[in-house]
Amino acid sequence: MRKWIPLLIVVAAFVASAIVYPRLPEMIPTHWGGMDAQPDDWSSRAFGAFITPVILLAMWGFVRVLPAIDPRGANYAKFGGAFEAIIDSLMLFLLGMHILLLRAGLGHPAPMQRVVPFGIGILLIVIGNLLPRARPNWFVGIRTPWTLSSDRVWEKTHRFGGRVFVAGGFLIAITALLWAQWIHVVQIGVVLIVASSVVIYSYLEWKREQSTASPTS
Repeated sequence: MRKWIPLLIVVAAFVASAIVYPRLPEMIPTHWGGMDAQPDDWSSRAFGAFITPVILLAMWGFVRVLPAIDPRGANYAKFGGAFEAIIDSLMLFLLGMHILLLRAGLGHPAPMQRVVPFGIGILLIVIGNLLPRARPNWFVGIRTPWTLSSDRVWEKTHRFGGRVFVAGGFLIAITALLWAQWIHVVQIGVVLIVASSVVIYSYLEWKREQSTASPTS
C-alpha cells in the first residue's frame, strides 16, 4: 500500500483540479508576497489548476526510476522506508499547497503568511527525522563532495543534518504561528544556517578522516 501513496496523491491533485475547474475565474492567484502575503502574481486558470498536478506526476515518475539510474541504486533498498516517507512528505506538502491555491481561486484564501511557512517547518521536521536513515546515493540527502566520497562522512553528516533540520523546522513553525511578521527573515536565516552548517560539518569530518588515515611521519 505504501508504494501507492504517491500515485494516490497525484490522482487526488488532478481530481481536485477537475472538480473546481469550472468554477475558477479566468485568472487565479499563484503567488503571494509582502509582509501581508497579498497575491502578487496571477496565472490562467488552466495553468494554475494543473501545473502542480503535472509536477507531482513528473515527480512520481522520476522517483520510480531513481534506483535504476543511480550508480549507487542498490543502497535504496537499505533505506527504502525512509526514502518513500521523504517522497510522500514532499508530495503531501505540494498537494496541500495546491489545495490552498484552488481555495484562493474560489475566493476563500487562507492566511498564507502563516500557513505556508508552518507547512515548511513541519516538512523540515519530518525530513530531519528521516535523514539519518538515508544511505549514500546521488539524488536524495545531503550531497556534498565529502559525503559522496566517504560513507562514514555521509552517515555522520546526516545524523548532524537531521538535528539541524528539526531545529530549523521548529523555529520556522513557531515563528509562523506567533510572529508571522518576522517569518521571511527567519526563513532566510534558517536556510542559510542549515545549508552552511551541513556543508562545513561534512568538510570538517572529511578532513578529520583524512588526517586519521594519513600515516604519521
